[in-house]
Amino acid sequence: MWSLFVQFLMLGCVSFGGPAAHIGYFRKKFVEQEKWLDDAAYGRLVALSQFLPGPGSSQVGFALGYRRAGVPGALVAFVGFTLPSFILLYLLATLSVDALDSPVMGAVIHGLKLLAVVVVADAVLGMSRSFCQTALHWALAIFSAAVLLVLPGLAAQLSVLGIAVLVAAWQAPTSIATPPETPPRVQWLPLLLLVLAVGVALMPASGLMHRIYADFFQAGALVFGGGHVVLPLLQETTGELITPDRFLTGYAAAQAVPGPMFTLATFLGADLAPEAPLLGAALATVALFLPGLLLVLVLYHGWEALASRPRVAAAAAGINAAVVGLLLSALYQPVFISAVFDAADMAMVVVGLYLLKQRKLPILWLILAMLAMSLARWALV
Repeated sequence: MWSLFVQFLMLGCVSFGGPAAHIGYFRKKFVEQEKWLDDAAYGRLVALSQFLPGPGSSQVGFALGYRRAGVPGALVAFVGFTLPSFILLYLLATLSVDALDSPVMGAVIHGLKLLAVVVVADAVLGMSRSFCQTALHWALAIFSAAVLLVLPGLAAQLSVLGIAVLVAAWQAPTSIATPPETPPRVQWLPLLLLVLAVGVALMPASGLMHRIYADFFQAGALVFGGGHVVLPLLQETTGELITPDRFLTGYAAAQAVPGPMFTLATFLGADLAPEAPLLGAALATVALFLPGLLLVLVLYHGWEALASRPRVAAAAAGINAAVVGLLLSALYQPVFISAVFDAADMAMVVVGLYLLKQRKLPILWLILAMLAMSLARWALV
């Protein structure tokens, strides 16, 4: 267990680049180097994470730990991979309150906000290439973006995801695969725990900590695509309690640290519970990850049978297409309009996109480049 923890802890310390990069890190480490499993088995884990709501790359790591050492291995893998970003974002949330008023820190935060524009724009481009392979998928993506730009909000987000599932499943070519002879296996104990967790989240709010749990659990249960896609859901659920600038600061900070982007919940949870920031951060983080991780345990053994059903595969593809549209709307609101105020800001975004897409600058160097441009601009004004 200690060896497993150290391996995932080291990955959590260096895994910059977001969910897609994390999946690459996992493959290199556990398929190529450690040879825990082959590419086919690893591909099935990745497919499972794409089908379920929750943090895609963390679900892959969780499943790898489960495959290696059962439930204890899954928990050890999750804690090891998440701990570095949890610590960093907690420190940023609790130790930088006074410093946020200084001009230098203001320039740093603005640079991180511009970094968020670059990274989300890149995610839209990358995910559109992966998830919009047909005319139907492009139509679902554009429909989702148009609806959410005009009608932002959680209800609209859930509606477009539901429509995407129904349309994609209805259009599925049923002749491409044969349903399995044996039904998928369900793990009943994790399912019972999931039902209990949902029940607690649906109970009337009995205090601040319960509200934090309920709000973040709801976001974790509803977000498909992981990573950047959690942004609009969390912005909607915490919008009354956290200012847009503070929210985007946390999102930019989550971009700047290694590990899963879902640890944005750490920053927000500490902000929401100033009297007990560590408890608030831990509760928000666990609540956001919990639905996706429990679903991995529930469906892990039955995934191959389930994924062979053509309508299920088509529905998952429809969700992915709608996610592209959801992310495109989030690129405009709140990311772009909260960070880009003039031509100089837009120039830095353009330069950042060039460095990321054409020069292939590693994410750590991109962070430093965006901060350097922002600080240089502040010094020259």
